[in-house]
Amino acid sequence: MDIYKEMCDLIGKSKVSINETLLQHHSKDESDYEAVKPDVVVFPETKDDVVQIVEYANKHHIPVVPFGAGSGLEGQAIPIHKGISMNFERMNTIVEVRPEDLVAIVQPGVTRVQLNEELKKYGLFFSVDPGADASIGGMAATNASGTLTVRYGGMRDQILNLEVVLADGRVIQTGSLAKKSSSGFHLNGLFVGSEGTLGVFTEIALKLHGIPENIVAARCFFKTVRDSVDAAVSILTAGIPIARIELVDSRSIKAVNAYSETDYPEAPLLFLEFHGNQAGNQEDIEFVKEIVEEAGCLEFLFETDSLKRALLWKARHELNYALRHGSRELASMTTDVCVPISALSDNVEFADTQLDVLGLKGGIVGHVGDGNFHVMILFDPNSLEEIDKAKDLNRQIVNKALLSGGTCTGEHGVGLGKLKYQRQEHGEALDVMIAFKQLLDPNNILNPGKVLPINEKNA
Repeated sequence: MDIYKEMCDLIGKSKVSINETLLQHHSKDESDYEAVKPDVVVFPETKDDVVQIVEYANKHHIPVVPFGAGSGLEGQAIPIHKGISMNFERMNTIVEVRPEDLVAIVQPGVTRVQLNEELKKYGLFFSVDPGADASIGGMAATNASGTLTVRYGGMRDQILNLEVVLADGRVIQTGSLAKKSSSGFHLNGLFVGSEGTLGVFTEIALKLHGIPENIVAARCFFKTVRDSVDAAVSILTAGIPIARIELVDSRSIKAVNAYSETDYPEAPLLFLEFHGNQAGNQEDIEFVKEIVEEAGCLEFLFETDSLKRALLWKARHELNYALRHGSRELASMTTDVCVPISALSDNVEFADTQLDVLGLKGGIVGHVGDGNFHVMILFDPNSLEEIDKAKDLNRQIVNKALLSGGTCTGEHGVGLGKLKYQRQEHGEALDVMIAFKQLLDPNNILNPGKVLPINEKNA
């Protein structure tokens, strides 16, 4: 079967490609998993295009793998069984902004930065900030979150409705534009985070937020990682409406200084941000200052200037690049566990200690306001010993998180890397998830091999 010819006949030659460079581009994402080229790349422009592609693929049992910005970290966009890579860059229209309802309706190819640029004129913003300029469709598919989650929530909290094309070509709406509902099952929650395994998103209705009147950023340094995490937990349990609270360890600060030519003290650091009015923020800052000083803060500085504040957060968002910059010959592996706040200090300190015990390079960062932290592990890809050490550290961190009542992934998604932990984390509930998958996609064409460890001959 010539999939390229069939796709050209179905949706038009201008929307289909087998260009070698494009196939290579769609063979991977930002992860280090092995690249696999699709048979063909398609660029749907309408919902009808998506329906036709999926119906054809279902009829002929051809895998379909959605592709957004390619910024995923767990291999979700890699077409491990080849087939069709469906790129949404041409479905990038902001369909409607309803400022009076605090709602935007967008196509899946719209990016986070694109949306927020449009929302500025309404005095609104979309709050989920994973760092990369990811597509909204990809962010919904992985239930992405980021630095603002502690205040506003992740993607699952921001989605009112999804227009979804199912494997058999049916088109459904999973919600409404109302802020809440007690009607029917919560399909938004089922499809958000499903990583393209249950359906293909063609339109997304999002909650918006007003741009705060006053924003203040702060940074505070500590002697140890445990001191910094304990301070973060104290801030949260005090009920302060913090907008961002990010941990950066001393290894990462050292890398940031080298990469960004900054001069931060090379000690564990909390980045903080306050959203509100000037009087309220000032009151919160004073309260936080008391808390962190009691927790052993070495230095507390705050910044209201928007440019300097942007530079501060730019340094935080570029940490991955900073850590890799000084060791370009090394490969990387990034953990993504999330634990209850009460278990955060123990889990972060454990990871910090094990990095040293195993003699691995890397750093620890985290959205500690919601219990989510990452260890970026650097290792020599030509050393079997270092590869084994990196895998062992990842396993240890995940196992400790699960024993603490946490999860193997807080925001990056399951993809390929977290498949092996799904039974351990979910137990018999995993069988319920597999049953949903088999009901909606009996031929297992939608991003097969991701999220659920399905034995495909039985799918």
